[in-house]
Amino acid sequence: MANPNTHPTADANTTTHTLRTAGADLVYDVQGPLPAAGGRPPLLMIGQPMDASGFRTLAGLFPERTVVTYDPRGLGRSTRRDGRTDHDPVTQAGDVHALIEALGAGPVEMFASSGGAVTALALVAAHPGDVSVLVAHEPPLLPLLPDAGAAARAEAAVRETYQAKGFGHGMAAFLAMSSWQGEFTSAYFDQPAPDPAAFGLPAEDDGSRDDPLLAASAKVTAYRPDAAALTAAPTRIVIAVGEETGSVLTGRAAEATARLLGQRAAVFPSHHGGFLGPESGFPGQPEAFARRLREVLDGA
Repeated sequence: MANPNTHPTADANTTTHTLRTAGADLVYDVQGPLPAAGGRPPLLMIGQPMDASGFRTLAGLFPERTVVTYDPRGLGRSTRRDGRTDHDPVTQAGDVHALIEALGAGPVEMFASSGGAVTALALVAAHPGDVSVLVAHEPPLLPLLPDAGAAARAEAAVRETYQAKGFGHGMAAFLAMSSWQGEFTSAYFDQPAPDPAAFGLPAEDDGSRDDPLLAASAKVTAYRPDAAALTAAPTRIVIAVGEETGSVLTGRAAEATARLLGQRAAVFPSHHGGFLGPESGFPGQPEAFARRLREVLDGA
């Protein structure tokens, strides 16, 4: 159950709680009252490998809603006791299910970003009564791409670079992969390895190998959603894509996910992190993004 010893954060309207599960202690924040006011359910925002801090700007743009954010197990303030380091969407879906039960306010509405969108799809497939509306923004589902094998090869090369040379080289390889337009062809694989300095990254290896994006995301991107379960669920699922994302991996994956569910992706402002504020270092258009999200949640 949720820890009763909650405490307010710097924002007096927000409280922080801890939910103890069999394998993790999950820390989550609640902005606004519970039960939620105005007859609307809580709006749950989830990401991966991003933790709750990445939703600070977006959550603040929904002052009329009770907004819940959380740190996935092993990330941010949440700790894990399962002896694992990988991030499995099915396991994380179980965590989010436990969180919704702890809130006692389901079904919730949900905005899920990137790996969080993968978790959200696993959640709806397993627990279709938990979510009334899901906006899944750019889930990086490699198996759905027409060049799935090549995409998996490109991602594996990023992990190999990280393990061999450390964070700077690994992140440079990830940025080169994630910004590649179109399918992964020989033109991609034949290019020289990117220079970390070109991205403002260090070339020196500090010896760490625990970056959650570079070391532990393989199960996230390899997940294959259960289309039959998702289309049978009562949840209204909206797959979203950024208008600036173009034909990079996450944009193509979002479009492929939408096709899997028999729909067209809803276009949102900005890029993959379009909801991020200036504190992120890679801001999008959070005000415009929030307006679009509010419209979609309302069924527009």
